[in-house]
Amino acid sequence: MTIRIGNAPCSWGVEFADDPRNPNWRDVLTQCADAGYSGIELGPVGFMPEDPALLSDALDEAGLELIGGVVFRAFHDPGKWDDVMDGAVRTCKALKAHGAQHLVLIDSISPRRAPTAGRAAEAEQMDKAEWTDFADRIRTVARLGAEDFGLTVGIHAHAAGFIDFEPELERLLFEIDEKILKICFDTGHHSYAGFDPVAFMQRNISRISYMHFKDIDPKVKASAIESRTGFYDACGKGIFCNLGFGDVDFPAVRDLLLQSGYTGWCTVEQDCDPAGATSPIADARANRDYLASIGFK
Repeated sequence: MTIRIGNAPCSWGVEFADDPRNPNWRDVLTQCADAGYSGIELGPVGFMPEDPALLSDALDEAGLELIGGVVFRAFHDPGKWDDVMDGAVRTCKALKAHGAQHLVLIDSISPRRAPTAGRAAEAEQMDKAEWTDFADRIRTVARLGAEDFGLTVGIHAHAAGFIDFEPELERLLFEIDEKILKICFDTGHHSYAGFDPVAFMQRNISRISYMHFKDIDPKVKASAIESRTGFYDACGKGIFCNLGFGDVDFPAVRDLLLQSGYTGWCTVEQDCDPAGATSPIADARANRDYLASIGFK
């Protein structure tokens, strides 16, 4: 199997670079390597050093390869465009400096969509003009990453953003050229949204350039949707459980990836509360052991 397995700082609770609860970035690198992974994502730009020499030395010391980075910002808000571009340019520069390939674009949580995470039929939709401008902002950043920096750019659906549910994701993929925008497919968010990850993969495997492995506790999901629990509160309640204990069929995911000839990285992301009771390194080890047990050596 030519698939490689990585992890990401969000598995240590790192969602925002300036969160005072974040663990030390060097500890994240060390623990990621100790748990058996060979690569790691950048995390929110600014969490790890933006000095290429400093980060390169630390990655080498840990024996890790930088896989990619995420722009998790408010693409849905035209007033936040400067912030989106700041994150995009800085992330692209960091990835290019370290030879990482995957730029992942995520529309961040919107107050308009947060109450209907997991409730596709109730979710507010953009009007035609708003959607056109929203898609154009994504297209602009995708072109920046693909054409100016030579990166592989993937759109990532995320609970409580405006690319959350399957129809929105498919609409965006239809409207933006595959040459500049592929799919970073997250198994857990697709389940959170109420859709079948394996069925989506079967239809769209040729456009998937990068995988995020995440599992969903069905009981916590049902409770969170019923009570309209916020995304980060749901994380704190353990909606993203260890791989193999939720409702994602990872053996089927494995089979699809193998049958399609997928090569490259699959990155574990087990979003958690940085101040919660879980042990990130214990979870990271358990997830790596589970993936090895189903053939991801």
